Amino acid sequence: MKYERNRLKLFLSLIVVASIVAGVFAYEPVWQKISGARPWNLGLDLAGGTLLTYEIDLSQVKDADRDAVARGLRDVIEKRVNLFGVSEPKVYGEKVGESNRLVVELAGIKDVDQAVKMIGETPFLEFREIQEEKLPNGSSTAAFIPTALNGRFVTRASLGRDPQTNVIEINFSLNEEGASHFEQITGKNIGKPICLFLDGQPIIPDDINDSCPNVQSKISGGNARITGQFSVDRAKQIVERFNAGALPAPVKLINQQTIGADFGKDSLNKAIFAGAIGTLIVMLFMMGYYRKLGVFAAIALLFYVALTLGIFKLLGVTMTLSGIAGFILSIGMAVDANILVFERTNEEFKKGLSHPVAINEGFHRAWTSIRDSNISTMITSGVLYFFTSGFVQGFALTLFVGVVVSMFSAITTTRMMLKVFVK
Repeated sequence: MKYERNRLKLFLSLIVVASIVAGVFAYEPVWQKISGARPWNLGLDLAGGTLLTYEIDLSQVKDADRDAVARGLRDVIEKRVNLFGVSEPKVYGEKVGESNRLVVELAGIKDVDQAVKMIGETPFLEFREIQEEKLPNGSSTAAFIPTALNGRFVTRASLGRDPQTNVIEINFSLNEEGASHFEQITGKNIGKPICLFLDGQPIIPDDINDSCPNVQSKISGGNARITGQFSVDRAKQIVERFNAGALPAPVKLINQQTIGADFGKDSLNKAIFAGAIGTLIVMLFMMGYYRKLGVFAAIALLFYVALTLGIFKLLGVTMTLSGIAGFILSIGMAVDANILVFERTNEEFKKGLSHPVAINEGFHRAWTSIRDSNISTMITSGVLYFFTSGFVQGFALTLFVGVVVSMFSAITTTRMMLKVFVK
């Protein structure tokens, strides 16, 4: 019994230390004095910045290709935005009636005009040859030489499989003029690679081999295929970007909103104040209603807040007003678990059981209800995250992580404190 109590004290001490470290890490004014690493990532509504809304003109694109083209455009614009060094930019698509749109959130961006100009240009796809150049020291370097063939000659790209080997391949077709250029280019590059470039970069920047397939023979007729050791996801990514730079789908800026940094800072201060007041009220309620048990729940809640904020910051979660709302809601979920435990424990007290036995029974009987309610919330959060976009995703993510940590806080931390301190 003494060994078990000492073991619980050790684990509880580790939780206390972890909570203190997490609290210091999460509290930016103190953490910045210790280290400037991993600052908070703040969203547009808290850090200020620019919100750009673009309409995609898909009138010249076949219905079957529209979703792929829209996704490809999103990838291309996201790459362009990353060139600005924007902290956690968000680029997502949305459909308003018959209109397909792209929304770009640029937190803290300064040169708005340059961003608008670069993002608004239609992606440009081109085919490049590789030419080796001899250097004076005797070594050689490769240069990517543009050819006469570019995206305007491509009619379509699609995902396919070789009927004989069942290997994934990428098929694309060219118009008559493009077929003529392609025949000449492939004829003089047999055994050599031809590279696909989008916006002046390899179509897959992190893998030059996937961006530069080898020519096996002279290709006539305007229909070609690219084979290789592609995963399904990588092949889809190439097709989407291929179509984004090939099919005529220009984007047009239809709305621009600028949110000042002062407004964002004011929103952040109000959100922090609201969260602190909400947490304090919950703690006072627990201590007033459940007395001694409520004191332990309030202490566990402080540990929960510190640990959860530390996890958010460590994972690089972009905090927005909706994300803070999800976190505050998870605080209520954490207390809800303690309420179920304490009500069960009080029922055991009324039966005349001793405090340690009543507490054990209370946790045991409440666990299934806590587990089921939290899992249902986690499932809902997962659905919201994967099937929505924008601020809803931020709410869903913080709520999901908060609920996971709250289960640990209610079942483990509170239980340990009660076992250690309640005689």
